[in-house]
Amino acid sequence: MVVDGNKQRIMDIVDEKKAEFIEAADRIWETPETRFTVPESVEQHYKVLEKEGFDIQKGVAGMDYAYIATYGSGKPVIGITAEYDALDNLSQEAGNPSRKPLVEGAPGQGCGHNVLGTGALGAAVALKTLMEEQHLKGTLKLFGCPAEESGYGKAFMARAGVFDDVDAAFTWHPSDITSVAGGGGLAVMQANFSFKGVAAHAAAAPEQGRDALDAATLMTVGVQFLREHIIDEARIHYAYLDAGGKSANVVHPTSTLYFFVRAPFLDQAKPIYDRVVKIAKGAAMMTDTELSIDFDSACANYVPNHPLSEAMDRNLDLVGPLELTDDEMEFERKIQSNNPEGYVGPLTERIKAANPELSDEQASEIANSSMALPKFPLIYTTSTKGQASTDVGDVSWCTPTAQFNGGFEPLGTPPHSWQWVANGQSSVAHKGLVMAAKTIALTAYDALTDEKLLQEAKDSYAKQFKGKPYESVIPPETQPHG
Repeated sequence: MVVDGNKQRIMDIVDEKKAEFIEAADRIWETPETRFTVPESVEQHYKVLEKEGFDIQKGVAGMDYAYIATYGSGKPVIGITAEYDALDNLSQEAGNPSRKPLVEGAPGQGCGHNVLGTGALGAAVALKTLMEEQHLKGTLKLFGCPAEESGYGKAFMARAGVFDDVDAAFTWHPSDITSVAGGGGLAVMQANFSFKGVAAHAAAAPEQGRDALDAATLMTVGVQFLREHIIDEARIHYAYLDAGGKSANVVHPTSTLYFFVRAPFLDQAKPIYDRVVKIAKGAAMMTDTELSIDFDSACANYVPNHPLSEAMDRNLDLVGPLELTDDEMEFERKIQSNNPEGYVGPLTERIKAANPELSDEQASEIANSSMALPKFPLIYTTSTKGQASTDVGDVSWCTPTAQFNGGFEPLGTPPHSWQWVANGQSSVAHKGLVMAAKTIALTAYDALTDEKLLQEAKDSYAKQFKGKPYESVIPPETQPHG
């Protein structure tokens, strides 16, 4: 395949500088941090960006560890988004194919964001270097985004108008298969519901107490009945943050629930969330307790821009699939051998859907192989089956956006698992980082230099959203926290 000279140069730059990106990814893996409090993680980005001569604006949109790193000036403005937050309770020894936490209960990079962020960082460095060498016009912005896991840093950035001047945006995500994202992703709203009662002796003076735990329990029961009356694609889940204490002989004075409400679109999630609020108010009335609601965050569904997604798909072909050694494939097989029971089945369905010419037996054999797979075809879909939520959705509502999944995780293993943490410093993960940096940089270069592509992207965006502006559902008084 003949490769354009500038595109070949971009890929060469990534290879020349990959050691610094890999070093940053490994250091981030070693200091896993969650939500908005990610000082050690973001510092690794700053080290590279300062060395490479970017102008860095820190503390963006009310978040201490969000940043915008800029190079160039004028139009077009090309954005790349990077993440670096980890997940609670997923500490795991690197390279160990069996479950072994480094620190019991501590965080771990269970979604691969140490590699995600540095892959995006590598793309920005490569394109910036080419822009310098070739004196290319335009502005490149790398957005450092904390709290993709639940806090949704990009949603707060979108609310603040950070993406309003961006002409096109690009990102990626680790996965066990390689494919450009053609749709999916659930919108989500989440909040803490806290009940305050009155403590009393549960045997001697129960009539003097007002039980907050009863209120929380009634709320969860009410939500169970609500499930019958919401759309099939919606999801509601919750956790007890405060179950009232450990004493059974006390009328519980406090209790707090953390609720997620998901649906394909925010305008579907919002009325369901409103009904959950009504249930909470009803539970408080029934128990004569006080209710306070602390809205945590929300994010929109992801909408892929077709021209940009197709350009990204072509660039994935240029970069090519991962080439793994026999030792690397054996390492992946060992991790895969500890899959959660039943997870390979859904993977078989995914492989069959993407490759309908395969028999069920062939698809199952691939699902159990742990081999590096070729790129899956780009398929646009409105199905949300098997989808989670991402704040890239908010970016896609603000500007034409494309993202892809980079397949370097052990085949068939789920996101948010210790298996992904175990894989996070491997040579396979490093190869995934390089693949991502090249693919994003190549596609960002297309948007920067191809006026026709960028106009097609804008036309497609206008057609998709029909003039409907982005509106954040995060209340103005809600600020990033935690």
